[in-house]
Amino acid sequence: MPRRILIAKPGLDGHDRGAKVIARTLRDAGFEVIYSGLHQTPAQIAETAVQEDVDAVGLSSLSGAHKTLFPQVVDELKAREAGDIVVFGGGVIPEVDIPDLVEAGLAKIFTPGAPLDGIAEWVDSNVQPKV
Repeated sequence: MPRRILIAKPGLDGHDRGAKVIARTLRDAGFEVIYSGLHQTPAQIAETAVQEDVDAVGLSSLSGAHKTLFPQVVDELKAREAGDIVVFGGGVIPEVDIPDLVEAGLAKIFTPGAPLDGIAEWVDSNVQPKV
């Protein structure tokens, strides 16, 4: 059974080209990918993740709100007893912010220029299907 990955755009960021590229890359690598669309709240993302029974959530942010929104998604998952879902993120994220995001529960942050095959390999190695 293929692993299920939700790709989501939290907040008001209206740029989703990168998220769509990641979704397509993961799909082509054999994952089942759900793209939730633009302008999702952390609660909506967590609810979709639970309803779709995903193994991981990939977040994308270009708006600068990643330090607030990404941890909120992790918190919303925990509130739904779904803290075992792997959460990773990417976008225009300064290197200095990455330790705080990891501390908040994100498993990995990908910055601009990360090789697409490297992202797919990371997901393959770090996201296990639910039993």
